[in-house]
Amino acid sequence: MAKASVITFLFFFICISSSLNFAYVAGSAKQNKYIIVGRVYCDTCRVELETKLSEPINGAVVKLECNNRTTGATTYQSQEIATNPSGEYRIEVTGDYEDSDCDINLIKSPREDCSEPTEGWRKARVVLTARDGVVGELRYPNNLGFKKKEALPGCKKVLTDMGYYELKEELGHEAVA
Repeated sequence: MAKASVITFLFFFICISSSLNFAYVAGSAKQNKYIIVGRVYCDTCRVELETKLSEPINGAVVKLECNNRTTGATTYQSQEIATNPSGEYRIEVTGDYEDSDCDINLIKSPREDCSEPTEGWRKARVVLTARDGVVGELRYPNNLGFKKKEALPGCKKVLTDMGYYELKEELGHEAVA
C-alpha cells in the first residue's frame, strides 16, 4: 500500500511540475525580447549587392516598422537609429508581432557621394515572433545599402572575379569587357 501511495505522489508531483512549467513558458511568451542586428553599406560598384569594395556607412539612419498584415495598421515603430563606424545598428524590441510584417527601412545616408538607396535593399524583413520555429532573441535582417554616384575604378576587376560580365548599364563608364 505504501508503494502505491509513493507512486501516486510522484505521479501528481510530475503532473503539477509540468503544469507549472507550461504556465511559466506561456506567460513569458507575451514578453518576448528581440535584438535586431544589421548593417548598412555603400554599394561602391552600383550593382545592388555587397562586394569586396563595399564600405560601411557610419551615421546612416534606419527605422523598424511593423504593420498588421490584415489591416495595415502600424503595430510597432522604433525611433530612428544611426549606425556605428562599422555600419552596424542594433534595435531592441519587446513583444510578439506574429500578425505583422516587420521591416527595417533605410531613412538617410550622411554621405553625399553615397545616398541613393538601392532598389532591392530599401528595406529588409525581420521576423519578430517565437511562434514560427525560430528560437533565440537575435534577429539578422539582410544588409541594406546606398549606391555611390559613380562606380569605383576597381569594380571591373572585382565583378569579373565574381563572374559578372554583362553589367555595362549599371557600371556606366566602368563597363565590364
